Amino acid sequence: MELVIENVSKTYANGVRALDGVSLTIRTGMFGLVGPNGSGKTTLMRTIATLQDPDEGSIRLGPTDVLQDKEAVRRVLGYLPQEVGVYPNINAVTLLSHLATLKGITNRTEREHAVENLLKRVGLWDDRKKKLGTFSGGMKQRFGIAQALLGNPELIIVDEPTAGLDPEERNKFLNHLSEIGESVIVILSTHIVDDVAQVCNDMAIIREGFVLHKGEPQAALDEIRGNAKPELDEFFENHRVLTTRLRAGKTIAHVLADERPGEGFDGADPDLQDFYFMKLRRVNGNGNGGRARGGGNGRDRSMLERDGHVTAVDSGKGR
Repeated sequence: MELVIENVSKTYANGVRALDGVSLTIRTGMFGLVGPNGSGKTTLMRTIATLQDPDEGSIRLGPTDVLQDKEAVRRVLGYLPQEVGVYPNINAVTLLSHLATLKGITNRTEREHAVENLLKRVGLWDDRKKKLGTFSGGMKQRFGIAQALLGNPELIIVDEPTAGLDPEERNKFLNHLSEIGESVIVILSTHIVDDVAQVCNDMAIIREGFVLHKGEPQAALDEIRGNAKPELDEFFENHRVLTTRLRAGKTIAHVLADERPGEGFDGADPDLQDFYFMKLRRVNGNGNGGRARGGGNGRDRSMLERDGHVTAVDSGKGR
């Protein structure tokens, strides 16, 4: 099964162009759609989920034209929105049974069997009689997965699912998604790069409606892996700093460089977040000629001069 998106564009009535010629091919497995807030992720997810129409372009799920045969798509679609809405005074088994009926599972025995299996699958069977208003954020998200799996969907869309979850809930949630992605297409829309690095076998980076990159996370890391390291305070303005973060009171920065420009710093391997910010720097400019269109895997020559490398910088002092 493949989801094929070709040249999809969308401009809202206020003039905001949310999508601009987006083209992606997404196959069975976990696919990460990553980008900052306002990048067009939710617009694309809503379009794929048949909740709104694009201005132009086409979307196909296997042999089905998503834009022309919306009912067929909805029968095989599972959708987990950014916030899972629940009736707080209803228990999990009652609400999931109601949603199963709406999904078309009208046979009582079949419905009860499906509800039991799904609640067990997401680890909520022991809590099935508890009111949903007492559930933690992670439990609500797992309930959201259960409702998204009703009817054995072939395509599952999850939009910013780990926002607000504590680390333990986040890991459990991502593990559930990873298991589901072994047999269906799961699109994980997020601005948290680590989520994509943890569970996705394919990804795209989107910014202001453009696809900046499409490929495997590991290939992205290989593209920018390297070993040199410049001095932070002296080179902050003159070198291409991708990210900075505080660790134990020290500023750690990741920088693009083609050779070791200073002493006293140790090299470090890049992570997927480095690649993500490298692509965003292309859009923001940073002396590289302004906005770059397209999502190809070609190198940005102004950012990666002579196949420059990502290097870690530790100034040894706060900034």
